[in-house]
Amino acid sequence: MSRADSPPEPAAESPAEPTAPAERPTSLLGNLVRGALIGAVETVPGVSGGTVALVVGIYHHIIDSAAHLISALRRLITGPDRRAGAAKHLARVHWRVVIPVGIAMVFAVFTVAGPMADAMEGHPVQMRAVFFGMVLASVAVPFRMMLQGLATERFRRVARGGDPEEVRLRPVHLIGGVLAAAATFLLVSLPPASVEAHPLVLVPAAMVAVSALVLPGLSGSFLLLTFGLYEPTLRAVDSLDLAYLSVFALGMALGMVVVVKLLKWLLEHHQTITLAVLTGVMLGGLRTLWPWQDESRALTGWGDDAGPAGLLALAGFAVVAVLVVVDVRVQRRFLRRHDVHAGAVRS
Repeated sequence: MSRADSPPEPAAESPAEPTAPAERPTSLLGNLVRGALIGAVETVPGVSGGTVALVVGIYHHIIDSAAHLISALRRLITGPDRRAGAAKHLARVHWRVVIPVGIAMVFAVFTVAGPMADAMEGHPVQMRAVFFGMVLASVAVPFRMMLQGLATERFRRVARGGDPEEVRLRPVHLIGGVLAAAATFLLVSLPPASVEAHPLVLVPAAMVAVSALVLPGLSGSFLLLTFGLYEPTLRAVDSLDLAYLSVFALGMALGMVVVVKLLKWLLEHHQTITLAVLTGVMLGGLRTLWPWQDESRALTGWGDDAGPAGLLALAGFAVVAVLVVVDVRVQRRFLRRHDVHAGAVRS
């Protein structure tokens, strides 16, 4: 056989990168149910809508769609090729997920807000106990995401022929988490009387609260509670206070443009330290959910209701723990089904 007739030599293959799994299929009815669940839990200061979105399999649909909507708006305003650029991003939005989920979320929030505000006002010790247990269990979500990110990066280092031992938790991560916990603890120790529902306070609070959509484990209602704006916001939703809701919506819109994009960038480029800080924020914020405190947020010792409150805290912890376990199992089953490198994301 001549050299010309010989088969070509195979090109040298580069190390394979781990690929993302295919998206879970969704349906209209399923997305309505998913949206209702996310909207309902967003009124609870212990369960993150982002966590529920992860469990039901639409977290990346929502985050990617939000990013493309923001990019489309920016291209429409600044260009170049305004129409074509905006249309390109809009075509990448998961409309079959976003529209039904958004409608169901709004309906659920307006349905649950009133009863939740009444419960918080009438039974503050019991409700804070439930929320305390929920947030404590939710700390596992960003911590597990941090470990998953490190495991995935180690796998990529091996695929590229690098040293996986270079990818590990470092003292700076621990320091960042401790500082975030201390700063949050001091912040939520401030008397609530110093925080009023003024537009100059409400807009930045809404900007920060909407960031919970990007960070699984962190509840937007929990952030509002630390600002002293939880009950006023629920009351505004229940009574359709359009003045209050308009200012809050403005803050959410600005937060989507600024905070969400920033956090998405941080999670993509500095995931470990970002999640370490988030874990610290959640631990420090537990101070505001201590069941026994007076109107000035001064902590007091537990009373005769310590037993029932403790059981409620355990029940809240169990609810979120079940969500976390379900997410772990669903993710592993999904990755095995699609023959993806499941070992790279296990913690």
